[in-house]
Amino acid sequence: MRTTILITSPDQWTAPGLDLFQFAPIIPGGPEWFTKPVLIALLSSVVVIAVCWAAFARPKIVPRGWQSLGEYAYVFVRDQIARPNLGKDADRWMGLLLTVFLTVLGWNLMGIVPLVQFPVAAHIAFPAVLAISVYVIKLYLGVRHHGVRGYLRGIVHLPGLPGWAYALYAPMILAEVFLTSLFTHFVRLFANMFAGHIIVAFFSSVGFWFLFERLTPLGAGLGVLGVLMAIVMTAFELLVQFLQAFLFAMLAGMFIASGLHGSH
Repeated sequence: MRTTILITSPDQWTAPGLDLFQFAPIIPGGPEWFTKPVLIALLSSVVVIAVCWAAFARPKIVPRGWQSLGEYAYVFVRDQIARPNLGKDADRWMGLLLTVFLTVLGWNLMGIVPLVQFPVAAHIAFPAVLAISVYVIKLYLGVRHHGVRGYLRGIVHLPGLPGWAYALYAPMILAEVFLTSLFTHFVRLFANMFAGHIIVAFFSSVGFWFLFERLTPLGAGLGVLGVLMAIVMTAFELLVQFLQAFLFAMLAGMFIASGLHGSH
């Protein structure tokens, strides 16, 4: 599997670019879809399932080890995402929201794992599929609980709004609910992981090139600076990875609540 650091010739440094996101099939002559991001996504799923199994398969009254970690994640999702958005329906949807949060977090963390070094969400297809799944659930719940007319009325109706203003307001809110909300759900995650991967790759490449390919007194200083910046940006990226997993799961909770309650 290819690593993030870009190996360049001794005579010329080339900044990392879109080639970091282009992958050949892992098995020569095999399925074209089976690339590094797919393998990492599968690995992430195995890790998440293993952690949940270790945490909840044999729960004890006094949690320790993996159970403590699992319960912390569960309580965090319940108190920060599910209950604020879903209220009395929170427990019913905890399985889905916890799965979404842990899946996205696992995808993101793969960007800082040595030898793996690729956040799955930086490949737009993965967050798009997850967001579309939540979008379908939202529409299904809205139509099932309120009917098509009732669901649309709940979205458009705004208490106190003059009748003439609906000609402007209704198209905008309907576009937001049925179109832009879907794209903002996955584009935010994708853009942050894409940009973070590029930035870490840039500083790693600078440090590697000046320290190992163009070692001069000035180059050594630039190389050390590049390595230090790569470390700092990796730490910052870790914070962003957690935050984006939280935001993605929170938006999923908000969208599910909008379908259940029939309002925007």
